[in-house]
Amino acid sequence: MTTSSRKTAVALTGLAAVAALTLTACNDDGSGSGTTTAPSSAAASSPVASKPTGMPTSMPSKATIPGAPSGDASSPAGGGGGATAGPAATAGQTFKIGQPATIPFSYGSTKGTIALTVSSIDAGVPSDLAPLNLGDKVKGMVPYYVRFSVTNVGSTDLSFSSVSEIKGLLPDGSEAQGVSIFSDFPKCNDNALPSGFTKGKSVQGCILALAPSASVKVDGAMYWGDPYTLDKGLYWK
Repeated sequence: MTTSSRKTAVALTGLAAVAALTLTACNDDGSGSGTTTAPSSAAASSPVASKPTGMPTSMPSKATIPGAPSGDASSPAGGGGGATAGPAATAGQTFKIGQPATIPFSYGSTKGTIALTVSSIDAGVPSDLAPLNLGDKVKGMVPYYVRFSVTNVGSTDLSFSSVSEIKGLLPDGSEAQGVSIFSDFPKCNDNALPSGFTKGKSVQGCILALAPSASVKVDGAMYWGDPYTLDKGLYWK
């Protein structure tokens, strides 16, 4: 984790075909002013991305900061090599909230197998977003916390990998607005896998998704990491 003098940055992210809106927040000590890189007109007029179907299969753009902290606030639970992998989930398959999916997992050159479970989707309140200094960019939006667990059910050590290809979904199947956090945000921990993440180890993670208004809920989630895609991922409802 960085010192309090380091800047935090948050990126509102949509699908790859929509220009990402990048915000650089104020210093943690309140000094300075934020700068905004304006999105394309399409992104500005429609903060909530369209349905995943038919969208590109590459990973969406996110803001990056040299030396940015990982924000990992989770710790492994469970132990040993007792975990076993079931059949790999089929692209397009839908699971119930709380039901695990066995996934062929890759992160760079690291290959393994994980069991991914979306455990809950919890509504927050708009004031939760205040520490992120997003201002009017999220006015009227409601945060939802998509909480999940990852268990290593393969033989590969997955230390320092990251399970980041998870999105919140709205009732009509379209993607909820995502927020990439590059600072400490205790309400929603990071998705990094810790050191020593060997077979049988589990960790809890969270991604932040925004509903466009209080009348619309984030009620589902999808995973689109390789070998799955935005066109045909894994879904939890």
